[in-house]
Amino acid sequence: MVMRINIDCKGCYMKVSRALLTIPELETRFIEKNHSRVIVCGNFIPQDVAIKIRKKTNRRVEILEIQDLSGNDEQKQEEMPLITSCDNQVETETHVTSQNPQPHMYFQVYR
Repeated sequence: MVMRINIDCKGCYMKVSRALLTIPELETRFIEKNHSRVIVCGNFIPQDVAIKIRKKTNRRVEILEIQDLSGNDEQKQEEMPLITSCDNQVETETHVTSQNPQPHMYFQVYR
């Protein structure tokens, strides 16, 4: 996610830097001081992160770009047949694996 935050001086830079370090959802943080841009990556809700930064720094935060990186490249789906009844009815179980697994995404059974 790319945000625009007004960074005028070294004090503003330090305030934004401290605010970013206190948010545990952020994996990488990059501050472009000359262009007043902040680039963050991680598993988070963009609006929530912008609100947290706004509250901690008392600066206006403008979201410029949001990139969803949880596409098909990160998630691999493997299908394997399962026999679950006596009449040899076959079902397919899909395992979803990613870098940040979520409990509700482990198994999906299709009939």
